[in-house]
Amino acid sequence: MKLPPFLQDRRLFTMAAFGYFAGLPLPLSGFTLTQWLAEGGISLAAIGLTANIGLAYTLKFLWSPLLDQRAPFAFLGRRRGWLVAIQPLLALAIAAMALSNPHAHPLPTFLIAAFVAFLSASQDIAIDAWRIETFPPDSQGPALGAYVLGYRGAMLTSGAGVIASVGWLGWQGALLCVAGLFVLAVAVTLLASEPPQPEVPPPPPGLGARVAAAITDPLRDFLARPGAWLILSYVALFYLDEVLAGKMLAPLYRSLGFDRATVALAVGPISLTCTLLGYAAGGTLVAWLGMGRALIATGFTQMAFMSLYVILTLNPGNTQLLYGTVAAEAFVQAMAMAAFIAYLSHLCSLRFTATQYALLSSVAALASHTLGGLSGFMAQGLGWTMHYTVAMFSAAPSMILMLVILRRFPPEAKAAK
Repeated sequence: MKLPPFLQDRRLFTMAAFGYFAGLPLPLSGFTLTQWLAEGGISLAAIGLTANIGLAYTLKFLWSPLLDQRAPFAFLGRRRGWLVAIQPLLALAIAAMALSNPHAHPLPTFLIAAFVAFLSASQDIAIDAWRIETFPPDSQGPALGAYVLGYRGAMLTSGAGVIASVGWLGWQGALLCVAGLFVLAVAVTLLASEPPQPEVPPPPPGLGARVAAAITDPLRDFLARPGAWLILSYVALFYLDEVLAGKMLAPLYRSLGFDRATVALAVGPISLTCTLLGYAAGGTLVAWLGMGRALIATGFTQMAFMSLYVILTLNPGNTQLLYGTVAAEAFVQAMAMAAFIAYLSHLCSLRFTATQYALLSSVAALASHTLGGLSGFMAQGLGWTMHYTVAMFSAAPSMILMLVILRRFPPEAKAAK
C-alpha cells in the first residue's frame, strides 16, 4: 500500500533524528543523575536540589531571542548555524560531567549538569524553530510524531540504557558513550536542509537598540494579531485538566489498592506504547482533517475519555480497568497534544520562530506550575470521584475558547510572517 504523501517526506527522518538528540541530554540532568548520586551515598537533601537544574527548560524563553539572530556559523544558515555551535559544546559538557566525581566533589558535577541542561534547552529552541520553519502547517503533526518517536528512544538510551550499561562500562564509560553520540548529531545537522529565511528589515543601529528589538519585536508581532489574548488564554488553560488529574495519579493508584508492579506496567510499557501511537494518530489527523477540525476532534475526545478515571475510582483493585484506562487516556492525550503543538507551531511568525514558540510553550506550562498545586487540596476535600469529575470538566473553558477562536480566527487566516 502506498504511503500518504506526508509520510514520504524524507525530512521526517531528519526530524526523528533531531528528536533523538533533543531527548538524549534530558535524563543526564534528571533521573540518571540522581541514580548516580544515590549510588554514591549523596544525601537526599543534596539530591533534591538537582530538581533546580531543570529550570533551564522552563526559562528558555529568556534567551530564545538570541537564537532568532544571526548564527555563529552564518554560512550554514540561522538554524543549522546555531545547532552546529551548540552540539559540540553539549558533547564536551556531557564528557566533562562523565569525568567529574560527584561522590567526592558533588558541586562541580551539579554545575556541569546545569550547563548540560542549559545547552540542551538551547538545542531544543533551535530544533523547534527548524521544525516549524521546515514543515508546512498540515505536516506539523507528522513532524511532531517523528520528533517524539526519536525523543522517547533517546530517553531510553540515556536513562535505562546508561544505567543498565554501568555494570560493565562504569558510570564514566557509560556517560562518555552518550557524549560520543553527539558526533552523529553534528553530522545530522550538516546533512539537514536549512529552511528558507524570511526577509527581515535591517537591525537598528546600536547594541542596546538591537537587544531591545530582539526582545520586544516578537511580542509586539504576536500581540498585534487578531485574537491574541484569546489565543493566549486558550494556550494557558489547555493542560489544566491533565494537570489536575495527572498530579494525583500516584496516590490515586495507591489508594485504590494497586501494587507497585501493576502500576509500573501501566505507566511504563503500556503508557509509552499508547503515547507513541497517539502522537502518530494525532499527526495523521492534522494532515487529513486540517488543524481546526483536528483540534476539535482530539480536544473533545480527550475530555470525554477523562471519564474513565471517574469510573476507575468506583472500581478499586480492578487491574484490567486500570490498564484500559491508562492505555486509552495516554493515546487520546497524545493525539490532542499533537494537534495542540501543531497549532502552537502555526501561530509562530517565521521571523521570530524561536522566541515565539518558546514563549507559547512557557505559557502552556502555566497551569502546571500554578493551578496544578491545588490538585492535592481538591482531592483531599472532594474525594477521588468528585476530584476526577471536576478535572474532566475543567477542560470545558479551554474547549469553549478554542471553538470561539476557530470560528473567529481560523488557523488558515493567519498570515503573519
